[in-house]
Amino acid sequence: MRNGMVLRVILILAIVVGINGYIGWHLKVFLSHVGGTSFHPGLYWIVFWLVALSYLIAWFGSRVLPSSVSRLFKIIGSYWFALIQFGVLLLPLTDLVIAVLHFASVSPMTYVPILGWIDVVVVLALLLWGSYNARTPVVRKHEITISKQAGEWKQLRVAVASDIHLGVIVGNRHLRKLVKQVKAMKPDLILLPGDVIDDDIKPFIRYQMGQTMQELQAPLGVYAVLGNHEYHGGHIPAFVEQMEQIGIRVLMDEVVHVEERLYLVGRKDKAAEHAAGGRKPLVSLIEGIDLAQPIIAMDHQPYQLDVAAAAGVDVNLSGHTHRGQITPNHLFTRRIFELDWGYLRKGNLHAIVSSGFGTWGPPIRLGSQSEIIELIIHFTSNDREED
Repeated sequence: MRNGMVLRVILILAIVVGINGYIGWHLKVFLSHVGGTSFHPGLYWIVFWLVALSYLIAWFGSRVLPSSVSRLFKIIGSYWFALIQFGVLLLPLTDLVIAVLHFASVSPMTYVPILGWIDVVVVLALLLWGSYNARTPVVRKHEITISKQAGEWKQLRVAVASDIHLGVIVGNRHLRKLVKQVKAMKPDLILLPGDVIDDDIKPFIRYQMGQTMQELQAPLGVYAVLGNHEYHGGHIPAFVEQMEQIGIRVLMDEVVHVEERLYLVGRKDKAAEHAAGGRKPLVSLIEGIDLAQPIIAMDHQPYQLDVAAAAGVDVNLSGHTHRGQITPNHLFTRRIFELDWGYLRKGNLHAIVSSGFGTWGPPIRLGSQSEIIELIIHFTSNDREED
């Protein structure tokens, strides 16, 4: 089993090196045609591999590199992830055109610079467009009806923000947009379904993001659950402590009876299944609660919606998928998850998956947009429900 894991790691590394080498070779050919005699191939490859491996350098060197240097490498590496995807999509098409022009006996001195500059312009346009989508969050409204009573409440307004990914890339500037838009919403309750931080807790503390996040206020409170990135970072106790200090309660396989009218179920992330303590099955979590009252569950990854529906959950809130973040990745998330974005009715369950407020890796979104969910829940004792 260990040998199999080693082989998989070697295979992944070989693919990563191969793809980067493919992109690097094309960039070298282009620069050699436009750089003239000033182009130095040896220096080029040194710089190229520093850029291509910058995220790994930041990751493994975080303990020994100065924080400013590690931060720079992580920013460069994050953008490089986007450039890799653009390269994988654009360069095969470029090669196809080159093949046609080659057989047409057109000189490379003519077509290489032209095709290269076309690719550069396309990439820059995609970066600008994707940056706008990532940095301009929208509010998406979902209005649902639950055929249960919640005391004298007729409706509940809930602000939902998943996958904020606070850290080196997503910081206070973007976080202030969340605070401003949520305040304008005037929610009764604020829910954060996982990945509040992006692996490492240190940037959150260093840049005092808690002070900004503390401005998220709601009469019924602010609650969060853990996402896979909190587990990847391995700073869960520190994260929970930071959240508690600013009045946000992190639910880890816990149930809260809100005003004795509504149950809020907060699950550990699916990653906890392989961590110490594991995570409880949903059925055991809600065992013994009054199913006649509304039940809202937060589960970062949108798996097993059928289990939530069968257990009597009324609303299931998730994130994690980012809707692929950069198209055409959404084609993969669609195949992995029954619902990778938006709304799905499954029996009496209302499932909602957000594309997330922040980003992982490059602060780029194509085919998706940073979003906050405004969820309005109507409560009724009627057997019929209206969506």
